[in-house]
Amino acid sequence: MENNKAIIIDAMGGDYAPLNVLEGVELALQEKPNLNLSLIGKAEDLKSIIEKNNLILKKDLIIDAKDVVAMNDSPANVIKEKPESSIVKGLELVAQKKFGAFVSAGNTGAVMSAATLILGRIKGISRPTIGTLLPCEKGYTTVFDVGANVDSKPQYLYEYALMGSIYVKEILGINNPKVGLLSIGEEREKGNQLSKAAYEVLENSQLNFIGNVEGRDIPAGAADVVVCDGFVGNIVLKFAEGTLGLLKAKIKEFSTKGLSSKILALFTKITLKKALKDFDYQNYGGAPLLGVNGVVIIGHGRSSALAIKNMIFRAQEMLEKNINQKIQQHLEGI
Repeated sequence: MENNKAIIIDAMGGDYAPLNVLEGVELALQEKPNLNLSLIGKAEDLKSIIEKNNLILKKDLIIDAKDVVAMNDSPANVIKEKPESSIVKGLELVAQKKFGAFVSAGNTGAVMSAATLILGRIKGISRPTIGTLLPCEKGYTTVFDVGANVDSKPQYLYEYALMGSIYVKEILGINNPKVGLLSIGEEREKGNQLSKAAYEVLENSQLNFIGNVEGRDIPAGAADVVVCDGFVGNIVLKFAEGTLGLLKAKIKEFSTKGLSSKILALFTKITLKKALKDFDYQNYGGAPLLGVNGVVIIGHGRSSALAIKNMIFRAQEMLEKNINQKIQQHLEGI
């Protein structure tokens, strides 16, 4: 029986699973009781944790999966070596149309690899892409790709831009989003062979391409969609994640220089906490894997219950707004 609005959550994925996942699902259902959710993982373990922690989750939401994909497992071997894992079985249920979306904070490479093989790519898409939201002066900038493909071709970057533009329009409500190509200078002749070739492809596309953007243009919000290969994109993402930690460390260091410094640091910390709320990955709702035949949301390995809840909400939003269908329709020229 097809259920294109149902969401299945990997209960075994992430550094703090399964408790944080169970708590995240409970938070989601408390806020939106009509959500159609199921959990997949080691059933007996999950039921025991639900009882031990007095969670109100119904045990009939659980689908059994005997294997667990560890963070250090090889993504290329997961389907063959752990066919009974929550990742593989969960994605198979999406492929069978029993669920419309799969949510996991587990091994990113394994989820991406298994999703590509089990769900298949949307017709006309060469490579799926993982995108992320980064806060900027004007709200959010999205970056595609942030790790799905460390090596890319110009056509791939065009596809990232196309999918990213549709995603941003539907999820963030930005009509005709501006697309920028990440490079080492604004001039079109700047960059490596990939960026120069990609520039020509994007320039001749129907997208709202504004040209090259530099790293500093991302926090400035110069473009709504920034495209690059996954090698560069992942470095950008990890650097952005580390910036908040650096600010906290510097404030802590400053507070040790005397009483007046301690007082100033306290006020600065309070102000920064409010001002930099958008930097908190827990509020992003995970990263979408665009380009596969099904909604897949990949979360940070350290995802908290709040992060899991928002990943579920992001999956629901993508299902309701038919993101994949709109990508397919655009590729078909409908």
